[in-house]
Amino acid sequence: MLVRMRVEIFPSRAAMGRAAAAEVANELRHRLAAQDDVRMVFAAAPSQQEFLAALAVEPGLDWRRVTAFHMDEYLDLAADAPQRFGTWLRRALFDRVPLRPRFVGDPTDYAGQLAEAPIDLVCLGIGDNGHLAFNDPPVADLHDPADVKVVDLDAACRQQQVDDECFAALDEVPHRAITLTIPRLLAADRLFCVVPGPRKAEAVRRALHDPIGEACPATALRTHPDCTLFLDRDAAGLLDQDAAGSPDRDAAGRDG
Repeated sequence: MLVRMRVEIFPSRAAMGRAAAAEVANELRHRLAAQDDVRMVFAAAPSQQEFLAALAVEPGLDWRRVTAFHMDEYLDLAADAPQRFGTWLRRALFDRVPLRPRFVGDPTDYAGQLAEAPIDLVCLGIGDNGHLAFNDPPVADLHDPADVKVVDLDAACRQQQVDDECFAALDEVPHRAITLTIPRLLAADRLFCVVPGPRKAEAVRRALHDPIGEACPATALRTHPDCTLFLDRDAAGLLDQDAAGSPDRDAAGRDG
């Protein structure tokens, strides 16, 4: 049975980031009050910058009881390369709060770390080509038996890394990466998907309206029982906002 995603639309990236951070922080507070620790997975991408900056300053969070994973990492990139996702997340969040970070390494070992206990929360985005983590359309498998795997990166995905100004040129972008699979991501209790910017508008439209399948991996989010999609006005530009399932938060008084 498919569950309709909650879609929240905001007038700016800043407003979207603050709202997503507030909801994630509220969920963290609730869980930390009821259990010893929380296990989370984070995406590393410029699209997450506003959200993570706001989350880092949310009050009343005992980050010492949070174990944080990241969902993908390049292969064939120097360990000290600034473009590595582990490095990016250190700057954006992991070095700003006293959480317990886990970094992608050997796929089998990382899968074992993920399987030690359930994952409570996943904070993710959607790629320009509809990917989730590095599950690009050519390699995505909505029923993948693995938790973590090595993949070849789609040309559109590699171009996104240039467009995001993570690399200066396409030939600098690695061709391979390690990624959590779609079933591994969807196994978490709650998903918070943060997607800003006009380049994501077509991927967002497809995620909400295309048939569920590997041609647009983000359509798999519609099968999760508790997923919230946070959009700025640009990312929501191709949606009928009434049909999207949430009012424009500008009308509700949230401004950026």
